[in-house]
Amino acid sequence: MEFVGRTDSLALLAAARERARAGHPQRVLVEGLAGIGKTALVRRFLRDDTHVLYGAGEEAESELAFGVLEQLLGRDGSGPENGTGNGHGAGAGGRRWADAHAAGAALLEALDEAQGAGGAPDSDARAARGPDARRTSAPDTPRTSAPDDPGLSAPDAPGLSTPGTSAPATPARDTPDTPAPDTPVTLVLDDAQWADHLSLQALTFAVRRLRADRVLVLVVVRDAEDPRLADGLRRLFTADDAVRIRLDGLGPAELAELGGGMGVRGLTAQAAARLHAHTAGNPLHVKALLEREGAGLLEALGEPDVTPPAPKSFTALVLAKLAACSPAADALVCAAAVLGTHCTPANAWEVAGADLLDEERRAADVLTALEEAVHTGLLTESPGDPLIRFPHPLVHAAVYHQLGPSRRAALHLSAARTVRDQAHRLRHRALATAGPDPELAAELATLGRKFAAEGAWANAAGQLTAAARLGPEPAAYEQYTLEAVECALLAGDVPDMGEVAQRIVQFTPGGWRSYLLGRLSLFDLDRAEALLADAWHRCDPAAEPVLGARIAGQFAALHGSMSHGAEMAEWADLAIRLAPDDTATDMIRVLRLSGLAMSGRAPQTLAALAPLPDPALATPAQLEELLGRGTLREWTGDLTGAVRDLGGVFGACHGRAASFRVVAATALASAEYRAGRWDDAIVHTDLALSLAADTDQPHIALYCRMLAAQVHAVRGAFAKAQAHARVARVYAAGGHVNPALWAALAEAHLARAQGRPEEVLTALGPLLALAPRGDLEEPGTVPWADLLAEAWAALGDEKRAVQALAPYEVLATQRGHHGALLVAARARGTLEAARGDTVAAERAFRSGLKHAAHVEAPFDRALLHLAYGGFLRRAGRRTRAGEQLRTARDLLVRLDAPPDLGRCERELAACGLGPAGAAPEREPRTRGAALLTPQELAVARLVSSGLTNRQVARELVISVKTVEYHLGRIFPKLGVDSRTRLTAVLAADGPES
Repeated sequence: MEFVGRTDSLALLAAARERARAGHPQRVLVEGLAGIGKTALVRRFLRDDTHVLYGAGEEAESELAFGVLEQLLGRDGSGPENGTGNGHGAGAGGRRWADAHAAGAALLEALDEAQGAGGAPDSDARAARGPDARRTSAPDTPRTSAPDDPGLSAPDAPGLSTPGTSAPATPARDTPDTPAPDTPVTLVLDDAQWADHLSLQALTFAVRRLRADRVLVLVVVRDAEDPRLADGLRRLFTADDAVRIRLDGLGPAELAELGGGMGVRGLTAQAAARLHAHTAGNPLHVKALLEREGAGLLEALGEPDVTPPAPKSFTALVLAKLAACSPAADALVCAAAVLGTHCTPANAWEVAGADLLDEERRAADVLTALEEAVHTGLLTESPGDPLIRFPHPLVHAAVYHQLGPSRRAALHLSAARTVRDQAHRLRHRALATAGPDPELAAELATLGRKFAAEGAWANAAGQLTAAARLGPEPAAYEQYTLEAVECALLAGDVPDMGEVAQRIVQFTPGGWRSYLLGRLSLFDLDRAEALLADAWHRCDPAAEPVLGARIAGQFAALHGSMSHGAEMAEWADLAIRLAPDDTATDMIRVLRLSGLAMSGRAPQTLAALAPLPDPALATPAQLEELLGRGTLREWTGDLTGAVRDLGGVFGACHGRAASFRVVAATALASAEYRAGRWDDAIVHTDLALSLAADTDQPHIALYCRMLAAQVHAVRGAFAKAQAHARVARVYAAGGHVNPALWAALAEAHLARAQGRPEEVLTALGPLLALAPRGDLEEPGTVPWADLLAEAWAALGDEKRAVQALAPYEVLATQRGHHGALLVAARARGTLEAARGDTVAAERAFRSGLKHAAHVEAPFDRALLHLAYGGFLRRAGRRTRAGEQLRTARDLLVRLDAPPDLGRCERELAACGLGPAGAAPEREPRTRGAALLTPQELAVARLVSSGLTNRQVARELVISVKTVEYHLGRIFPKLGVDSRTRLTAVLAADGPES
């Protein structure tokens, strides 16, 4: 039967494919009611396209972690030998990804491979012109959405056509290996409303990072506003630059054509019009009616007073085919349904043995039974594919649910004896169990806790949820449920925390209950603290060290959010001592080290750290300590060591939880900012913010917001800085210390760069009230006293300037912190100059210069030279002023800091050294790195360090094709034609380029 109608929609899809072919990745949303023909449209569009990654959601598997992603990547989560497919519970497939970010990175790599990216990753010519693509395997026959009421429709899937009837063409699996070099890759997600949440997050992560890829992403969904869709995915596919196709029913003429294609004669224009009114043109309903009712439907349509029949149950169609099968074919199909949507024939036949009499089994064989099942349209198989599959998820569901309880249980028990994977064995045993089973529940819980210890939170949640269902008594049910919720929370798969909290409140009071409620309430500090205190009161840490460690870890996080360094370190240390490998957070060692530093013990803490391995060889605990060590090195002024540590951690943490990667990228960006590597800092702040947004955790990146505002402000990108500061201010409204701190600093740095001291005071004023509550004045952490003092001095209020600066000077002197003493000296010199005490000002500035000899931070040194030069000029000492101002200008030129560079050049002009004198020194900024965007510069630096394109892509979490795109722009900009010459150009620009 030929495809009917939809010419406008096909034209939109074809245009999108051409744009993708040109290297402009496309996002297309196809939406419409169940049975309206969305999947048929996609199949028709892909009829001659063999460059496809395909996955489809299924209602019964919406909780299966990464189930849809496994389809997109062409993997069977359990391995072919298990034959479990994507059955009714969480399988082992998701264990290979720590979270949605890691899975999204894997999908990006798959798209790279599908485009042929990375085949010659180090080829300079390829970098400039793009790779040749290679053909990938096409998907299995796409699956259509199930109707809202299966009894009102039949599927438009080939598995339900009668033998000998042609179905809409689908891509073949066996294809040549050399497509045209510009062939785009099409990624299809069908029935997105039933896709598991983690797969949706992974897809969102990958799609956000497509820049110059020949990729067309098709998302098929009933309703774009369906709450089951991830918000990030919805925003991407309803944005103005996405293509949105809304399918309505077929018209009367198209229904007549559809009927003719099905062999129905006598469907007149009048009858077709009434059929259209009766079905709203829904092709799934129409096909079911025409196939099932035939002539009776035509008679009803011809009688205005007769109501045409509704479509018969979809299940009835499937069961009719099943009833016509031999016992062996029937047993094979039912066994396959128990094993999942796909499995190996051998496993299905072994499981089917529980359903066959001895004589029936001896009289049949698996290939004969399979051939019969394929002929009736109940199963599909393809040459070279080791798995058999159901042609449509509704076929699978219809077969599975028609099994009686006894037969279904027997088949699941047989499957449990057949499959090899422990998780799948337990799943089948659980599905075979009718009531409480304490032993099985305990086994499931043990496996779930093992997954949790490995950080496989999604799989852990699935096992513990199953254990809760089989718990013999309320206490066991509640305990398993609490642990399952914790794992789901850590997996980022709790969309409505309020609803979960309301459910947990009904549980029996206990330590676990209060702990988890406290964890769910961290945005309400008082409530969280009260709940955690209650949990600690109810817990005996000696008898329950795991629970004790969890509570202590949350107390550490709570005190960290209030900038209470000593308390944070104390609780974190207790958590590590109680259960070092089971604190339900992969940041506990970072919290401990940061807390010690915030309370004034950074140098001692660094000295006490044991030697740590290279990040690539580090254990998870060692990687945490490396992250903490890098942060402490930044705070103590060892910026070279900090960037080295944090860069290594960021490069090695791809398998860690999203929160860990956000913190690692932010810490690296912070060290890069202070080290003057601002382009890199921009890249890593953008990456951290993107990672946080992709998992709906923007609150964990507020410090990153402040950093982004700061670096854009010093670069003169005031609109971007304001946008970041505005977001931070929204979160500060909640009254938490840290959000208020980051919002204040973001606004203050922007106001300083704009030369608006009044706004600096407005921004920093709230910190005066917050400082006594936490360790906000510790030198090296988050300097702000110098900004406040200089703003007061600029406005003529020297008394308040002294009050703001003096405590910071005392602490900086006690700590012997050169970086803090430098900025304090700059502020003191500015203050004394405003007072008119030139001797004190001169002494302060000279003191700052002494400390500058021990400080790596180029921007802090530049501002010191600028302030000192301005003071000397106003004192009439122009020669010495010129020396200081030229030094400041050299640093500011290299940093590319237009606002402060403009001030510096105005000072030089006032000294008689105008902009013309600066031209020779600014010339280098018109070459090399200055010609590149921050993203291009980040790619260029990594390539020049010897990384392959694929390694660069993994480091920056972008596609290989995007790396190649950037190199294609970098080479002509810099006038180079090889990676060797690129390295030479960057080296000529100096270490900070």
